[in-house]
Amino acid sequence: MDFESICTGLRRGAEKLARQTAAQKNFALEAVAASIDSSRNSILSANAGDVARAETNGMSPALVERLSLDEKKIDGILAGIRILINQEDPVGEEIAGWTTPSGMQIRQVRVPLGVVAIIYESRPNVTVDAFCLAYKSGNAILLRGSSSAVESNKALVKCIKDGLASAGVPEAVELSESTDHEDVQQILTAVGKIDVVIPRGGKKLIQTVVQNARVPVIETGSGVCHLYIDDAADLPMAAAIAENAKIQRPGACNAVECILVNKKIADTFLPVLEKKFAGRVQMRADETCYPLLKASAESDTAAAAVKDGGRYGQDCVVQAVAGDYGYEFLDYICTVHAVASVEEAVAYINTHNTKHSECIVTNDRSHARLFQQQVDAACVYVNSSTRFTDGGEFGFGAELGISTQKLHARGPMGIKALTTTKYLIDGEGQIR
Repeated sequence: MDFESICTGLRRGAEKLARQTAAQKNFALEAVAASIDSSRNSILSANAGDVARAETNGMSPALVERLSLDEKKIDGILAGIRILINQEDPVGEEIAGWTTPSGMQIRQVRVPLGVVAIIYESRPNVTVDAFCLAYKSGNAILLRGSSSAVESNKALVKCIKDGLASAGVPEAVELSESTDHEDVQQILTAVGKIDVVIPRGGKKLIQTVVQNARVPVIETGSGVCHLYIDDAADLPMAAAIAENAKIQRPGACNAVECILVNKKIADTFLPVLEKKFAGRVQMRADETCYPLLKASAESDTAAAAVKDGGRYGQDCVVQAVAGDYGYEFLDYICTVHAVASVEEAVAYINTHNTKHSECIVTNDRSHARLFQQQVDAACVYVNSSTRFTDGGEFGFGAELGISTQKLHARGPMGIKALTTTKYLIDGEGQIR
């Protein structure tokens, strides 16, 4: 790609976009939504080619699901755009204001970041989400998806550009169609051309960006998420939350990768968990949990459940090894580990997690509050699945990713995460 030309065009687009009113930006997003809606067949056809190629190359079923689009997912993309349209424009929002002793009026207001680049893996919906969030917050954006989704991304960006052209508004979006890594290095070292880079994907991608970038980075994190079952937990509730958090979309970053169980209720809860998973998840268990889970898996009831559609059969319970802990499986696999107390659960999580999303299931309010206060993560849940860590579920309409850092933005990143602030000072001839 002609990187210099692209960056120049994006900067020009950002300057024009910064002058657009909320009504103009909303009109543009409506046009983009209409373009996507009317181009479903071409989008799905392009995606089918990506999916077929991924399956041929041996991509895991969980990651293929993340890559795939269907009518329902396109409906979800369009619903996210409409939520963004209805949100208040953050640009120009006055965060604070005061008068100095010398009589100067100072206001702190939100402004766009400028030119944003996002480097992401697989998920074609991110192409639309990232563009819409950037556009609504007044930013130009360079999209760099993965080679596995290149045809899907091309089709979606064509729809975006067609929509913007029909609305007669600034374009301010480009897609890097390259499938090699040279363009990634160009993005990461584009000082003065790109204002911020956002990586969204697995641990390897994020580390590559963080370690090589010379431009500012908003770090999103891989999701080594934990579910702690307290000794004061409602066990049927805990099993239902575990099933949802692990199985609904195991390839998502907010899926649970480790289940912690209090030793006091391990012999009661683990058979319930094993039957709930019914062979669909491989549980890699520690020395306390393994015999309890294995005995349940070998029972007649569990064996029947496995035959009814379990994926792992009698291999659904295995002994964990050291490398399993703190690992993001992104598959129908999780570790199961016993702890003696909520304090031990907190210490374990803070040692092994990626600061993404963590949950405790308990009816003890003091345990819940201690867990929420002491666990170091962007999102900390009580009695609810970690699968809710999502911009759409939080009411943002879409997200750029889940920030696991502590500067500027943390958690699901909506439109305000793509703004910074500046101070506007009005005086009457004051001098110092």
